Amino acid sequence: MEIKASDVKELRERTGAGMMDCKKALVATEGNIEKAVELLREQGLAKTAKKAGRITSEGLVDSYIHSGRIGAIVEVNSETDFVAKNEEFKQFVKDICMQVAASNPTYVSRDDVPAEQVEHEKEILLQQALNEGNPNMDEEKAKMIASKKVEGRLTKFFSDICLLEQPFIKDPDVTVEHVLKDKIAKIGENIVIRRFQRFEVGEGLEKKNEDFAAEVASQMNV
Repeated sequence: MEIKASDVKELRERTGAGMMDCKKALVATEGNIEKAVELLREQGLAKTAKKAGRITSEGLVDSYIHSGRIGAIVEVNSETDFVAKNEEFKQFVKDICMQVAASNPTYVSRDDVPAEQVEHEKEILLQQALNEGNPNMDEEKAKMIASKKVEGRLTKFFSDICLLEQPFIKDPDVTVEHVLKDKIAKIGENIVIRRFQRFEVGEGLEKKNEDFAAEVASQMNV
C-alpha cells in the first residue's frame, strides 16, 4: 500500500524514530499511526530515537591504517566524557574506522546525500528499468513496474555510499545503523557518527584493483 509522506512525518514527530523506521512501521501496520507508534515502542526504536535527540559534544577521534596503504579517521560523538572513555565505545569507534577503510562510503547517512544527486540517480535507474522492460507492454504498466525496480535499486545505491546503511564489516547480516542503535540502547547515551575521512595511497591514479575490504575483514578475523 502507498504510505503518505504526511503520515511518516507525523509518526516521526510523535516518536522521534528515523524516517525509514517510521515508513516500515506504517507499512507493517497498514497505515495505522497508533499501531505504528506501538510497534516502534515495542521495537525500542522510539526510545532510542528520543535519546538521539540529545546533544553530543564529547566523544572520540580515532584512526585506522591498513598496511600503510589505506587509512581512515573518524569522529564519533557521545553526550559525556565518561562514555567516551568506555572501552565498548572505544571499540565501536575503532570498528567504524575499519568500516570506512574497508567499505569506502561517501556520506554518513542518506540525509547527507544532495537531493540533486539522488534525483539524477533516480532518472538513470528509471531509464535502465524501462530499457529492460517488455517493449510491447502498456506504457503505464511498464512505468509502474520500472518504478518498483527503481525503489529497490535506490536502496542498493544508498547502501553503497552511506555509512549507516552499509552491511557491518563484523556482521554483514546487520547494518552499521543497527549496530549504532544497539550501542545507544546498551550504553544509555546518544551516540552520533559525525564525520569521517578516508585516504588511499595513489588515490585518483591508475593502479591495479585490490580488494581492501577483504584484507581488512581478514585482519579482523571475520
